[in-house]
Amino acid sequence: MGGLLIGSTTLLSSQRPAPDKGLKDYYRDYFPVGVAVGPQSLQGEEAALIKAQFSSVTPENAMKMGPIHPEENRYYWQDADAIVNFAQANKLRVRGHALLWHEQTPAWLFKDAQGKPVSKEVLLKRLQDHITTVVNRYKGKVYAWDVVNEAIADNPQEFLRDTEWYRICGEDFLVKAFEYAHAADPQAVLFYNDYNTERPEKRERIYRLLKKLKDAKVPVHGVGLQGHWSLQEPTEAELRKAIEQYASLGLQVQITELDVSIYPWEKARRAKRPGESDAYTPALEQQQAAQYKMFFRVFRDYKQVLTGVTFWNVSDKYSWLDTYPVAGRKNYPLLFDQNMKPKKAFQEVVTF
Repeated sequence: MGGLLIGSTTLLSSQRPAPDKGLKDYYRDYFPVGVAVGPQSLQGEEAALIKAQFSSVTPENAMKMGPIHPEENRYYWQDADAIVNFAQANKLRVRGHALLWHEQTPAWLFKDAQGKPVSKEVLLKRLQDHITTVVNRYKGKVYAWDVVNEAIADNPQEFLRDTEWYRICGEDFLVKAFEYAHAADPQAVLFYNDYNTERPEKRERIYRLLKKLKDAKVPVHGVGLQGHWSLQEPTEAELRKAIEQYASLGLQVQITELDVSIYPWEKARRAKRPGESDAYTPALEQQQAAQYKMFFRVFRDYKQVLTGVTFWNVSDKYSWLDTYPVAGRKNYPLLFDQNMKPKKAFQEVVTF
């Protein structure tokens, strides 16, 4: 029992060649390596790749407020439950994403029965009910939450983003979101999550916000650097400076949504231009591999403060960047190709 019969010899299980190691195995002594998933990822070849490579999962959309709480008195649990159940069955950790965001927010949230804007008191009560209900449901199953997502303005002249949250509640929505989440699950690690966290001027505003929260004894435990990066940015110096500056506040740092676009950063959505190429050339593949190599070298250097790295999607077969910011322009931002096979970038990440 437990062996393979070959001719007249039994090859014991312990003598079988070890399967190829996954990212989680290479980085076991450094930090957990995770991936963003949807319910469609939980079966077949994609599920097998997740189990082989990763030690944690983040629901890409299933726990955002719009999908999980579409009407005031109705929650939709099916997709989020499926992801959490898959994780538990396969001994994967779960990062919850995201309790408060200005996008993918249900229309009912900010309006009263007459369609007029609600008061600050009503909105905060709705936020408290939402966070308490969601966090309680997954208490003990979700180890960390992105509590507030992308609250800093894109405009360097502004501090907080001009959203309905901010217009109705002022800065209190930030404080209350963390307080409500902490009350619902005191063991959960609570993150502020944002993008372009390494660009110097935005980094300073994010640092200012986090310092303000920490000084006010708000229960924020970590900062999520989304890591929607490209072949052009960030530089090694920018990445190191960002990690060090945020960690100086006593916060955990995680890379929460990592991908490396083969195109320069764009924020505004646009159509694909006539003749605009989306070929994944050998030169682009090489540049991308070099960029991933640098990023992970830096990550390893900060293993004392970096407590997780999560990729945003499983393979180049599907990436949110295939539709954003340019609809119909194929991107190739991940470590596994469209056939879910390791790319050159994968080899650079695991060779150290």
